[in-house]
Amino acid sequence: MSTAVRRFATTPEPTLDATPTATRPTRSVSTRGAVAPPSRRGRRAARAGGLVAAVALLAVIVVLSIAVGAKAMPLADAWSGLLHRDAAEYAVVHRMRLPRTLLGLLAGAALGVAGAIMQALTRNPLADPGLLGINAGASAAVATAAAFLGVTAVGGYVWFALLGAATVTALVYAVGGGRGATPARLALAGAALNATLYSYVSAVMLLDTASLERLRFWTVGSLASADPATVTRVLPFIVIGLLVALGAARPLNALALGDDAARALGARPALIRAAVIVAVTLLCGAATAACGPIVFVGLLVPHLVRALTGPDLRWLLPYCAVLAPALLLGADVLGRVLGRPGELQVGMVTAVLGGPLFLWLVTRRRVAQP
Repeated sequence: MSTAVRRFATTPEPTLDATPTATRPTRSVSTRGAVAPPSRRGRRAARAGGLVAAVALLAVIVVLSIAVGAKAMPLADAWSGLLHRDAAEYAVVHRMRLPRTLLGLLAGAALGVAGAIMQALTRNPLADPGLLGINAGASAAVATAAAFLGVTAVGGYVWFALLGAATVTALVYAVGGGRGATPARLALAGAALNATLYSYVSAVMLLDTASLERLRFWTVGSLASADPATVTRVLPFIVIGLLVALGAARPLNALALGDDAARALGARPALIRAAVIVAVTLLCGAATAACGPIVFVGLLVPHLVRALTGPDLRWLLPYCAVLAPALLLGADVLGRVLGRPGELQVGMVTAVLGGPLFLWLVTRRRVAQP
């Protein structure tokens, strides 16, 4: 075969598409059905919008809390009693319903935020003021003050409740292993102290009839005894506790990465833990002194909020500070309506509602690690 024939045989045939390979457009892979991740600005706008909606919901529940009670009151009459001193409903609104609503706002925010920061600090999704024994410590201190020291006013209860909450917080942390504490050890230590202290409270109330009479509504969790003096006494403790907790939000986010990573980011783990303990003591001690031990609010609300905001405490804590009072006041209104002409105490209602709601969250696998 000649050289020309061999050259022709080995030359590739030209294609119909004469576009050079370097400039030929590549086919894109189909992305049908794929969802682009939202931008950071979009997530921030969605979270801000959700927080505004939560505030609006809380405002509606506050209005219902003032207007709804054992005695039916039209909304116009409640509004008149709120604004006009000469109105017939002024005494009912200002001496009973308004202090009760304000106390529900403060206690709900305290319990919700305390539960969120405890779950973040211990990395335990079951951590809350009730399960870790902090409410039980405050209750035991208040029962001791009422039975043996003759303390009957909320102003005296507050100091004993703070002391009891601080003592049990330190005990749980120490028994759980201190710096080497694990979520399981903290939960076991809290459960043991919780059972022991509530047994002590029950024994004190059974042995002292006067204490039983004074504390029988308080021990189930109630807003019924709220008055302006109660709100005034617990307000400073709860406000300081909320400010400390909100200030610890960013360092707690860093601590979730581990102590070494937190130090690399400029955080101080020991100081963060101390600040959280101070905040939890102030929040739980003041709320328990004023309302008694109210369960499930500090456990349930952070999990509901975390499904909306994720684990970022800079958003989680403001949401908890709004939605936990909404849950507490909503339960209080429901107890007043269902118990007419009397009422069901709010601690009973939150226990009845909180158990099934938390089980629903667990069965739907929406309970995530903090």
